[in-house]
Formats: sequence, structure tokens, C-alpha cells
Amino acid sequence: MTVLDDIIEGVKADLAVRKTQVSEAQLESAIASQAPALEVLTRFQTSDLGLISEVKRRSPSKGDLAEIADPAELALAYETGGATAISVLTETRRFNGTLADLDAVRAAVRIPVLRKDFMVDSYQLLEARAHGADIILLIVAGLNQADLTRLHAEALELGMTALVEVHDAEEIKRALDAGAKMIGVNNRDLRTLEVHPDQFVRLAEQIPSEIVKIAESGISSVQDVDYYLNAGADGLLIGEALVNHGNPTAAVKEFLAAGAGQRRRNER
Repeated sequence: MTVLDDIIEGVKADLAVRKTQVSEAQLESAIASQAPALEVLTRFQTSDLGLISEVKRRSPSKGDLAEIADPAELALAYETGGATAISVLTETRRFNGTLADLDAVRAAVRIPVLRKDFMVDSYQLLEARAHGADIILLIVAGLNQADLTRLHAEALELGMTALVEVHDAEEIKRALDAGAKMIGVNNRDLRTLEVHPDQFVRLAEQIPSEIVKIAESGISSVQDVDYYLNAGADGLLIGEALVNHGNPTAAVKEFLAAGAGQRRRNER
């Protein structure tokens, strides 16, 4: 069993419990009271660098990363720095996240919010929208093609944008076949947790230019910005480097300034 398989097994067990506590009808009622999901794609297409800043307490590979007593405060610091979107981990067993974190962040910020979890069931999409998510994550490696295509379509029906995560060329094809408009290349192989910083660079050219491309994992400094922008990234998803910085607003500004500088150099 891979690490990803083990995580998904735990996700399904926790999901079964939540289904007994909150019905789909209750979620649909909550969705009806939510404001419409925010538009996402053009925010990345029209910026020098789209930055998804992550609220992340721990990870399977590094263990505890940061003590985040107030996820709303952290998210607001990211927004103040100019972040394009906020990613909120809601998986509990490996990442110590909760839907309450998503609620807190959604109430605090006015930019798009990503529910980052291991989505395997339509119920989770209803949860995401009911708790205010504008973006959901679909990991190609964790879904068969029928489920990937169905969940992508259901996310769109709920007004959300799907960030479809890939790790290799075959998964890019599957993501495109499912209708993905936003693809994240994860430099970390979730089956082994190994990080390959050049993975985005190797795969980005296989993603059509009209698709929003996000580089994920292993991005630790502003020097990495040039590397991924030059390879075709429209945005970066950064967690550990931000939660451990000490001044998240300043950290976001540093990454965005590096992106703006690289865009100017490329235009000369």
C-alpha cells in the first residue's frame, strides 16, 4: 500500500462518520445560504505570479510544521501580503486540519479559498461549498477516470474551480480528458513522499498554454520563483516556507516581488 492509499483509507473512514452526523440535505441548505463561489482562473491568468498561500500545521513527510492557533489570523496575514488564494488543509489524521479551519478562514478573507483534502466522494464537494470553498483539489493519482470526471463536473455545477493535481504525463492526459482548466504539478510524489524539484519543469510543456498551471511542493525560497515562472508556471502553492517564516505577510510580499521582477525581465 502506498502512502496515498493509506491516507485515502483514513479519509474514507472519517467521511463515513461525518455522513452520519450531517446529511446531504443539511449541506445543500447551507450551500443555499452561501455567497456564490469566487471566480478563480482569471486571477492567475492576469497576475505576474499567482500565489496560493497555505494554512498547514503538519505533513506526513515532515511531521509538525507550525503551531497555528488562529488559522483566520494567518490567512488574513497572507491576504494582506497580496496572496491570490488561501489553501486550507482539512484532512485530520495526517495534516491536523479541520473543516472548522476552513470556516474560520472563509469568514476572515475575501479572496478565493481552496479546500485542500483528498476528495473521493460527492459528499466532500457539498461539504466544501457549504463551508465556503471556492476551489477544491482533485488528485488524479487517487481517483479512477470515471470518478475524476464526475467529481470535476460536480465541482463546476456547484460553482467551484477544481485544481487537478498530477505527477506524470499520463496523469496530465487524464486531467485534460476530465476537463481540467487548472492543473497543479506536485513535485512531491504522494505515493512515496519523495520530492523532485524539476518535476514541474519536465511536465509543464505538456500542458496546453490556455490551462492555468500551478507548481506545488518543494518551493522554499524566492530563488525558486524564477525557476518555475521560466518553466511556465502561472502560480505557486506554498505552505511550509510561509508558515515557518515568522512574518507571513512579508513572506508573501517577497515571493510576489520576485514574481513581478521575473516577469519584467522576461518582457525585455
